[in-house]
Amino acid sequence: MMRKSSAESWQPIVGGILAALLVLIALNAFVIINPGQAGVLSILGKAQDGALLEGLHYKPPFVSSVDIYDVTVQKFEVPAQSSTKDLQDLSASFAINFRLDPTQVVNIRRTQGSLQNIVAKIIAPQTQESFKIAAARRTVEEAITKRSELKEDFDMALDSRLEKYGIIVLDTSVVDLNFSPEFARAVEEKQIAEQRAQRAVYVAQEAEQQAQADVNRAKGKAEAQRLLAETLKAQGGELVLQKEAIEAWREGGAQMPNVLVLGGDKNQGAIPFLFNLNNPTAS
Repeated sequence: MMRKSSAESWQPIVGGILAALLVLIALNAFVIINPGQAGVLSILGKAQDGALLEGLHYKPPFVSSVDIYDVTVQKFEVPAQSSTKDLQDLSASFAINFRLDPTQVVNIRRTQGSLQNIVAKIIAPQTQESFKIAAARRTVEEAITKRSELKEDFDMALDSRLEKYGIIVLDTSVVDLNFSPEFARAVEEKQIAEQRAQRAVYVAQEAEQQAQADVNRAKGKAEAQRLLAETLKAQGGELVLQKEAIEAWREGGAQMPNVLVLGGDKNQGAIPFLFNLNNPTAS
């Protein structure tokens, strides 16, 4: 029986090594970029132009690497401090919703590197500067009462500053807005003073309305007395007095007189007789 040569015995091993090496090269020669990602190809440590967008991409094996960036919406909360137009201290905290421009990730990789560097070196300082611009245009009271306008100025300043870095701002929110304790006391004192002033105005208006009501009642009473006087002067005025006396007796609001005058000459106004209620037999 013939024995195999040493070369022939090594052929299967070498073939297996070559096959494994080819598989390793094939696996290392391609990269998959998923949706919501963008890649930057670096060969021998040098970033290559052109971002790798989602899909399958070739990369030279063993001498290249791919940095993957998340280009979906990111959210970070960034604090900021500034002085207002009237030199009052104002602090705020902004929630910044942004994403990286996929076409600009190569430049981002060359200038900033990681997402953490982007937040710390770009977004945070630019948020601070944008807040200074917005706050300096108004007093601290206007910053509070016109908060939407403050946010608009801040958004415009931040958009223009971050756009050149390949950062797209989607939305911002003012999470918290604080002012100095001295101004807080001043606002409280002003509110108390305004409430007192409003109360004083209300009391004055109430008094004026009451006085007007008294005047109107007095005018009405005077007019009623005038009309009554004219009625009494006119013919038949004595009938009005008699009617009022009878109504008062019916209601119990007047005492029965001791002497009641009845009858009389309508033309002369004479009294025909007197009737003594205490002594009905008396003439």
